[in-house]
Amino acid sequence: MIEYSTVKKIAKQLQISEPQIRNVLKLLDEGSTVPFISRYRKEMTGSLDEVAITSIRDLNGKITELEERRAMIVDTIEKQGNLTPDLKEKILRAESINDLEDLYLPFKPKRKTRASVAREKGLEPLAKIIIKQNQTDLKIQAKQFITNEVKTIDEALQGARDIIAEWISENATARNICRNIFLKEAVIYSKIAKGKEEEGSKFRDYFDFSEPLKRCPSHRLLAIRRGENEGFLKVKVEPEETEVIDKLEHYFVKGINDSSEQVAFAVKDSYKRLLQPSIETEFAGESKEKADDEAIRVFAENLRQLLMASPLGSKTVLAIDPGFRTGCKVVCLDKQGALIDNGTIYPHPPQGNLLEASHTISTLVKKHKVEAIAIGNGTAGRETEDFIKKIGLDEAIQIFMVNENGASIYSASAVAREEFSSFDVTVRGTVSIGRRLMDPLSELVKIDPKSIGVGQYQHDVDQSKLQKKLDEIVVCCVNQVGVDLNTASKYLLKYVSGLGTQLAENIVEHRNKNGAFRSRDELKKVARLGPKAFEQSAGFLRIRNAGNPLDNSAVHPESYGIVKKMANDLKCEVSDLLKNETLRKSIQIEKYVSPSIGLPTLKDIVQELAKPGRDPRSEAKAFSFDSTIHVIDDLRVGMVLPGIITNITNFGAFVDIGVKQDGLVHISHLANRFVSNPSEVVALSQQVTVKVLEVDYSRKRIQLSMKDI
Repeated sequence: MIEYSTVKKIAKQLQISEPQIRNVLKLLDEGSTVPFISRYRKEMTGSLDEVAITSIRDLNGKITELEERRAMIVDTIEKQGNLTPDLKEKILRAESINDLEDLYLPFKPKRKTRASVAREKGLEPLAKIIIKQNQTDLKIQAKQFITNEVKTIDEALQGARDIIAEWISENATARNICRNIFLKEAVIYSKIAKGKEEEGSKFRDYFDFSEPLKRCPSHRLLAIRRGENEGFLKVKVEPEETEVIDKLEHYFVKGINDSSEQVAFAVKDSYKRLLQPSIETEFAGESKEKADDEAIRVFAENLRQLLMASPLGSKTVLAIDPGFRTGCKVVCLDKQGALIDNGTIYPHPPQGNLLEASHTISTLVKKHKVEAIAIGNGTAGRETEDFIKKIGLDEAIQIFMVNENGASIYSASAVAREEFSSFDVTVRGTVSIGRRLMDPLSELVKIDPKSIGVGQYQHDVDQSKLQKKLDEIVVCCVNQVGVDLNTASKYLLKYVSGLGTQLAENIVEHRNKNGAFRSRDELKKVARLGPKAFEQSAGFLRIRNAGNPLDNSAVHPESYGIVKKMANDLKCEVSDLLKNETLRKSIQIEKYVSPSIGLPTLKDIVQELAKPGRDPRSEAKAFSFDSTIHVIDDLRVGMVLPGIITNITNFGAFVDIGVKQDGLVHISHLANRFVSNPSEVVALSQQVTVKVLEVDYSRKRIQLSMKDI
């Protein structure tokens, strides 16, 4: 059941109407996926996109977790016999996890503390006397608590202060006083660990570093935390303690007498020993979480752009994985990406068999009618590109440099072994390079996204959160493009809305056993693919040359009847609507509005009829580096060169200019204007022109600019 209070909270926080929130949560509860809701339930959601729907889902999850924690806390305190009506009311009204945990803190089971030891010695009554601050001569009071375990007045007062310090540290107001000052004034400090100066030289920028925490960008914070985790840096987060202690004393110290003096001592001790470490841990965790979220956002956006990179399409491809000593691995792939030939050539030193290598390539190109050549951009990539260009192949054959990040991960994976059990890792990796050119999305889904190399500190962030976000991006891209039901691998099919691993395997097994699917309706014959899975997946699956042309479109089967009615009303066939623009313009979509289908869906249908099954990705374009530049030593300040964006971070973009080492265009050099987010002006795989600003040959660092070119 969807709680009204939950809907209200989500609507307020996301600024989305309550009916929209309620309908999204209802659809999610019924098992609908985010892509399906976004694409095929626009009337219910008010045309919310995937980002908004995902935000609703995630916020609902956080609220649910908060409510579960609230119920557990109430139950625990009630079983202790400590739940008063006032406390219960405060717990039920708490709006954040911090507020909730502050209320629970005094009742949490504790390990042995200085305060618990003092209580065992019977000093809590003395602490209660002191905290009231109406005793002027405490020595008389403290003397009454001297025992075999408490031998002096000072010991008695110390024990009482320990108890008071714990009370202060567990006081919700005290914790919020600290939080507010931390929020405004906390500084992150880092220093080099003693004796680690040389070993930790890569963290030299943070050997003696400080910056207001609220202004520390995610990439810098993650770098500092990495240095800390690797044992090179000592890190702390804190504001100037004087202001915090002054405010705590103002709240807790109520007079000028012996008792008040003891409370003031307890305040200082509480902050330094208990509150400061606790709030520091809290802020360190929260700042790390924010940095993680930002790094994950950057990585996810890069991954989305990479997966949506321009495909070459169904063409015969010759792919080359370059190498010097071990030679260049060569494979030929047919239009469907199947391996049809492979071998090795040795055009580079030490062998340098140029004539034999040229003959092999020319023969393979002619034999298989090769239409494009894909060359991995790793070691010997530029040299291999130069070699291929000098062979004298038909000018119609396009030559592409392909980013091979992660190809080696794929080649050694169980997926590759299953696909090419009789070939070694070198052949598998070369196949992956060729297929990446043909269809980046279909090939890259087989690789763990973290291995693709387009992130920012991706190995330092919360790995489960990262994996969840990256999986969502893959699902989004796969369903946005659509999947050919008769050619897609099970690795691609598993990301289709409503399917998953098992149903993807069942589809491939059914296809292998019964031949190609002739209609979407035949999906219902797949083992364990029930009505819900069919509803969620059918619109994202394509069948080329199907009997019903709508089976190769994004029109959902549930809407076929409407399209049929449109055709009947115009006295034509459905296929005529796809071919004839005049007929499509004659459709009066208002006539087909019903309680279940409104204008948003009808507009989508008519738009899809115009370009059924259209791939939203642009077409791949060939690219050439400057032919005079091959290694970093060839670079000179002031050179203007072509390049390709290989990675985008919050501080700028990395560009491959053909010298094995990517150069950095700092955010301040991306455009002739202020840029707050690099993604505003550049995209992954974008072809750009850059100027060389600085080259550090020893450290292999290249500074580039896109300004004033």
